[in-house]
Amino acid sequence: MDIGIDSFAAVVSDPKTGKTLSPAERVRNLIEEIELADQVGLDTFGVGEHHRAEYLDSAPVVILAGAATRTKKIRLTSAVTVLSAADPVRVFQNFATLDLLSNGRAEMVVGRGSFTEAYPLFGLELEDYDDLFEQKLDLLLALRKEEHVTWEGRHRPALTGQGVYPRPVQNPLPLWIGVGGTPESFVRAGVLGLPLMVAIIGGQPARFRPLIDRKAGVKAGYKPEQLKVGAHLFGFVGDTTEQAADDFYPGYERMFTKIGAERGWGRVTRAQFEATMGPEGAYVIGDPARVAEKLLHINETLGGLDRVTFQMTNVLLPHAKMKHAIELLGAKVAPVIRKELAAFR
Repeated sequence: MDIGIDSFAAVVSDPKTGKTLSPAERVRNLIEEIELADQVGLDTFGVGEHHRAEYLDSAPVVILAGAATRTKKIRLTSAVTVLSAADPVRVFQNFATLDLLSNGRAEMVVGRGSFTEAYPLFGLELEDYDDLFEQKLDLLLALRKEEHVTWEGRHRPALTGQGVYPRPVQNPLPLWIGVGGTPESFVRAGVLGLPLMVAIIGGQPARFRPLIDRKAGVKAGYKPEQLKVGAHLFGFVGDTTEQAADDFYPGYERMFTKIGAERGWGRVTRAQFEATMGPEGAYVIGDPARVAEKLLHINETLGGLDRVTFQMTNVLLPHAKMKHAIELLGAKVAPVIRKELAAFR
């Protein structure tokens, strides 16, 4: 199992002073966090894509490119690329360039995004939400496969055999499908034989087991071992479980209060947060032993995972505490997971 971190590059405020970090300082801190994740032996680091004032990741490939120059082994990925609102040619070119810069460590996780701001920003209609993704994914897969592509669709000018450059180090450039809870998205990934990254941001992971079932991929002719599955989860590691919860909750509460107000969700409470930290809940938050135990349980519950990424974005967490959590994840959690899973091979 690959173990990694995802970040939404959220704007961060110091909980003691209330001072908001400048965008430049926040991005510099993020690069340091990616560099540290590489040093402590984590497998992946992903950066999301948003087009809102409270996030700084509207151009995630640029952030990842900066990290590529300061890292050696860690794989650098999007989390996710909002493909529906992007030009697949530019997406491919950007990630191919990142692959060259990182010497073969780039990956894409593509999806439709959980916010809608990108659609009007780029002159797209929300009524085309599904069709945009399907057509653009089709083109992106063609670009990944062939240097010269002939393609025609409804949402982009046709390609008539033009070459698309540069070509990446990796052939093919790794591409995952990022999904939430829409059954059709899970089936699409299986039919195409593409790795599936499942965002589990609440509730119980067990409810995703029927959706992750690899039958669609097997029916399409792929072997079960070819059909990779990953999970994106809220996670955080502290010296003690109580400390981890105390450090993570304030920023979590602020972020979900804002999002919840926009979407009509109920009020966030500490009791709900702690319940979701429980044995069957989706949040992987605690001391190293508890986090490792929870990850192994989720792995078993979901029928075996190829990758787990911790969503550690927190708008009220000091940089030093984030770095400490990364160190604990790499030094205390990942070795336990690798040892336990190796014993069952």
